[in-house]
Amino acid sequence: MPSAMPWAKSPEPAGAALADGPSSARRDGPSPALARAGRLAVISIGVGLCVLALKFLAAQLTGSVALWSDALESIVNVLAAVVALVAIRVAARPPDAGHPFGHGKAEYLSAVAEGVLIVVAALAILHEAWQGLLDPQPLAFEGWGMAASLAATGLNGAWAWILIRAGRGLRSAALDGDGRHLLADVVTSAGVLIGVALALVTGLAWLDPALAAVVGCFVIASGWSLVRKSVDGLMDAVPVPERLALIEETIAARLPVGARAFALRAREAGYQVFIDFHLAVDGAMPVRAAHDICDRIEAALGERLPGARVTIHVEPEGGQGGEGGEGGEGGEGGGGR
Repeated sequence: MPSAMPWAKSPEPAGAALADGPSSARRDGPSPALARAGRLAVISIGVGLCVLALKFLAAQLTGSVALWSDALESIVNVLAAVVALVAIRVAARPPDAGHPFGHGKAEYLSAVAEGVLIVVAALAILHEAWQGLLDPQPLAFEGWGMAASLAATGLNGAWAWILIRAGRGLRSAALDGDGRHLLADVVTSAGVLIGVALALVTGLAWLDPALAAVVGCFVIASGWSLVRKSVDGLMDAVPVPERLALIEETIAARLPVGARAFALRAREAGYQVFIDFHLAVDGAMPVRAAHDICDRIEAALGERLPGARVTIHVEPEGGQGGEGGEGGEGGEGGGGR
């Protein structure tokens, strides 16, 4: 519907959030959640380098094709951790004139890149496995080599659990993607160790590359799953049902008698969640009273979902798209017309 009056040019830069809005993004630095995500991404690079050194040591000592393949995947893990760190730092940038909704989707791009890197690592594993099947080589048991591989797997497993848990808690696609990448690596390493042990016990050298091929297929599936999930985020898919239900419950709990909310839409971009809906109120309600309702709802959503950006379209009950009402749009800490 056409506005009742021309839009006034805001003195704020395009995309800047009002400082007093309950769900506004602050412009004085990254949020604590993003700062923590950045620290975890830095630590992830260090962990990746330690795991890489242990896996190459294990491969060198045993001569196992499968362990060499596992070490190759760890190179990709380190690259993926660097990509995640860059993405988190980009996502932490505040909204600006060119990106008024912020830079949160940089994390989804990072997760897509990690998924592609996982698939590349899997193809390298399959190549090494094929070469091993063509010319199986007997393995030499090396206790220190097996111990090094076990240590690398344990370190990776513990760190993958930390990253996935933090990624969910901080709503960071980059950390979640990095954690799932490492989890796929843990499964790879476990499979490789089983294959090496079976080859040593049975004397069947072909078991080593054969299991490496099976692991490679699993890693491809893991990479594809991560890419698909991240592309959903880039395509503005709705939040998971649990989070959407939380939004609906929070709004409903703050509605006064006689008001109703409808046409709810929500999407996520990294740690941010964008929410908009219509709020129908009594047509005789003063603008200030309608605005106060919007403020209460925005504050509640901001508490339940830190980083929430809320737009509320106020209209008179029974009106046609807001025509003839005194209320306007309340959005992200301020009201509109």
